[in-house]
Amino acid sequence: MSTITEQPILGNVHSIESFGSVDGPGVRFIVFMQGCRMRCQFCHNPDTWQINDPKAKQRTADDVLQEALNYKSYWGKKGGITVSGGEPLLQIDFLIDLFKKAKAMGISTTLDSCGKPFTHDEPFFSKFEELMQYTDLVLFDIKQIDNQKHKELTGQSNDNILELAKYLSDINKPVWIRHVLVPFRSDYDEFLIRLDKFIKSLNNVDKVEILPYHTMGKYKWEEMGLKYPLEGIEPPTDDRVENAKKLLHTEDYKGYLKR
Repeated sequence: MSTITEQPILGNVHSIESFGSVDGPGVRFIVFMQGCRMRCQFCHNPDTWQINDPKAKQRTADDVLQEALNYKSYWGKKGGITVSGGEPLLQIDFLIDLFKKAKAMGISTTLDSCGKPFTHDEPFFSKFEELMQYTDLVLFDIKQIDNQKHKELTGQSNDNILELAKYLSDINKPVWIRHVLVPFRSDYDEFLIRLDKFIKSLNNVDKVEILPYHTMGKYKWEEMGLKYPLEGIEPPTDDRVENAKKLLHTEDYKGYLKR
């Protein structure tokens, strides 16, 4: 009698960073997934956009975990695995497989997402609920609080992104809110005050981070033959970064759990 062999779940992986220090607590093994539907004007990894890019490597969760475990001794008590992108939620089956197996090994799991694929529709929502069972922390990127400006900045609406933020609050899933500060795009007091009000409506925010826009990924746009949309826009000044931190009350969240 022949038996049916279950096919492994494959993920399209763009790249790996062995010693990440800014994408979650402690030292992290970071898996950058391939594929994203957003077209952020400030994106420094446009080479992650196409999900089926032939340069990406198809890998199994077991394969990734085996590599990650080579660095476990460096993680300490706080470190672990972070999955970023691209947009990792586009490959949610792989994420579930990876995080489920990681948690079985006692590994801390962090998801870095903009939340755009989120929907309450099935089958995605049930899969997302399962993923959250194996996710310790969500690094949640809110690009722009204003929907129209969000569309201009990313090519997409933020309706379901803010819906996801509220859902994560409802289930009390720890999140770090991240906001890229871009002059002439998101660096306006009006929008920062609105974002602050929205964040304060959530009850699961452990940290709020300002990520100053930079031009280090501009060369990738040029290599791909794409016109860089923020040509001539310089990174925000230190004064504007400090202003954003004050308006978003970032100090209120450092080392303090509201929950």
